[in-house]
Amino acid sequence: MEIFKGSFTQQEPIPEDAIEAAIAVMRHGRLHRYNTASDEIAETALLEQEFAALVGSKYCVAVASGGYAMATALRAVGVNPGDRVLSNAFTLAPVPGAIAAVGAEPVFVDVTDGLVIDLDDLAGKLDQADVLLLSHMRGHICDMDALMALCDAAGVTVIEDCAHTMGAAWNGVPSGRHGTVGCYSCQTYKHVNSGEGGLLVTDDADVAARAIMLSGSYMLFEKHLAAPPAEAFAEIKYETPNISGRMDNLRAALLRPQLRDLNTQVARWNERYFAVEAGLRNTLGLTVIERAAQESIVGSSIQFLLQCWQAESVQEVLARCLARGVELKWFGAAEPLGFTSRYDSWRYVPIASLPKSDAVLAGLIDMRVPLTFSIEDCTLIARIIREEVSAVFQQA
Repeated sequence: MEIFKGSFTQQEPIPEDAIEAAIAVMRHGRLHRYNTASDEIAETALLEQEFAALVGSKYCVAVASGGYAMATALRAVGVNPGDRVLSNAFTLAPVPGAIAAVGAEPVFVDVTDGLVIDLDDLAGKLDQADVLLLSHMRGHICDMDALMALCDAAGVTVIEDCAHTMGAAWNGVPSGRHGTVGCYSCQTYKHVNSGEGGLLVTDDADVAARAIMLSGSYMLFEKHLAAPPAEAFAEIKYETPNISGRMDNLRAALLRPQLRDLNTQVARWNERYFAVEAGLRNTLGLTVIERAAQESIVGSSIQFLLQCWQAESVQEVLARCLARGVELKWFGAAEPLGFTSRYDSWRYVPIASLPKSDAVLAGLIDMRVPLTFSIEDCTLIARIIREEVSAVFQQA
């Protein structure tokens, strides 16, 4: 019996040029983004400028985390305590957490068996809120042209959670560039790694100015390179609270070289993703998630469905795969575990029953695909999953 002996949580080392850049920051000691020498541009300001250029946005703000970026975006577009905000039923806890952090209330929208927001359910709920916090959960991007047409017609502002889609696109438009704001994560398990960190992009000068003030710029906003002109801050600087959550120069120094290699890393992730996907196809009882032709993905994780399976059988698959070294996560479990939770786990918000989403999540299996895996590892992992799913399915 084949056993996989690798780690599903081990990331690649930080690149040497990023390590050297970080050491340079530590040597001069100016870690705070606004603490610069007279002729120096902060690493964080350079990162913002470079990321804005990468995704084609006018403005970018680097912050402490992806969750902070989302909460800042919500505040910057005008969400107030007591407001309702639409969001996917299939997402991770930082998304409803960001909504709750501003005192607002999530209104969950169904997920399809393609793991994207259900546009029919969204259309029926657009009159309940002025903002949609759209989660491209696990890298699955819905038909963004259709979604934006619905939201624009209803006057609903779209904020994109791109924690899993940095480097991805829909119809050639980078993820995060369809809505008013795009929010990205630089947490260890994302596509660039600074341990924690976040980025926010927008073309709206008022939103960018508010986000910069919210992030804790004090009156140092002119030190931002990817920012609107000073006149955009004329009134905003007096009426926007400081909710400090800046990125520091050390993390920015780690990230800048990684961004330069992002396209190469995306290609490597996708090679591994499609190796796993190919190995899982035509497995009895297992449904592969088909990706739309318009979607350019970053395959840092893979999902599949065990549709209409009994919970006991799903748990048996998980246990049998784990015994062979393959760590799978299940979104159908009754209790949250580790990073995995679902909308009915978040009891700090009102929960409405979503039977359609429940049916999808009941069979949803999730697996990380780190770049520390070789292609041979990926084919072995797929073979193990295929054997164990087939064995349990045939017994059922």
